[in-house]
Amino acid sequence: MASSKEYLEFALEQLSDLEDISYRAMMGEYIIYYRGKIVGGIYDDRFLVKPVKAALEIMPDADMELPYEGAKEMLLIDDVDDREFLSDLLEAMYDELPTPKKKLK
Repeated sequence: MASSKEYLEFALEQLSDLEDISYRAMMGEYIIYYRGKIVGGIYDDRFLVKPVKAALEIMPDADMELPYEGAKEMLLIDDVDDREFLSDLLEAMYDELPTPKKKLK
């Protein structure tokens, strides 16, 4: 099941307090970027983030779910309605996220 554009727009609105949020559509799902780094994505209308140490500390009881078959587990964000929580979470995660590799031309 692909994610709906409406859920993506809702999630982006919830993240609108942060600067430099972007996304990329990929096979019916959406990869979410914060300041150029991948933080997670929208998969089957679920907001999942990478299980970096900061995210695990902030959400110790979060469910781990597969974004799609064959992928690594990610943390499910239950409270997408809490804008302040989402901003704090992504800010806390940022330094632990890998820097994107430069594409060869």
